[in-house]
Amino acid sequence: MMKQGVLIGLLCISAAAVAETSKPHFVAKPSNKGVLGKAVSNNAVHNASQATGVTLDQGEKVYHYISASGGLVFSDHAPQQGHYQVLLFDCYACKPLSNINWNAIPLFTSKYQQQIAMAARESQLEPALIRAVIHAESAFKAAAVSKTGAQGLMQLMPATANELGVSDAFHPEQNILAGSRYLAQLLKRFNGDIVLACAAYNAGASRVEQYNGVPPFPETQAYVERVQILLKRYRNT
Repeated sequence: MMKQGVLIGLLCISAAAVAETSKPHFVAKPSNKGVLGKAVSNNAVHNASQATGVTLDQGEKVYHYISASGGLVFSDHAPQQGHYQVLLFDCYACKPLSNINWNAIPLFTSKYQQQIAMAARESQLEPALIRAVIHAESAFKAAAVSKTGAQGLMQLMPATANELGVSDAFHPEQNILAGSRYLAQLLKRFNGDIVLACAAYNAGASRVEQYNGVPPFPETQAYVERVQILLKRYRNT
């Protein structure tokens, strides 16, 4: 549960850059608040929920808005005045203010052993890395579907799944093989840098190239950090 009013980050990037931050694992919806200086109403939150087709629980939403100084603020609480957007984080490891202890959370060491071993051989990846990404993406839920439509264990977007020849993204073997191939492509693109490849898996390769590193998105930064923690732990099992 997020503590009220805690800022996730203050990123001084331009409004033009904000407009280009379309990412696989979050969706943004503008509020209906049109009058400056008025407190956010329950209707505004309700309408944002209606627009996305999902219920917005307090632990799942983050507000972002431009501050008076021109910086981009990410917060768990709506601003008292001005316009804002609501970000919905649904990747398992993507919530910036997650209260999960990633150094102690139980691991999934026995699930899909054959499929992961096969994918590791085919894509020349560490089994531990595949497990870490699956854990971060879906917590090993084969039927997982994100609010943006990502599917299955490795949360493949339909277009990506189609490009990788997947006929059923919810089939564990197909999903793991395809997701691992995609991850291997990203590792090759970023010269074997696991941090950048994981950032690209979450935010898109073009975003990593745009920022010449891990993009300054709280979701992506949280995701990358947690994948590294999980990878280290899976390597030691």
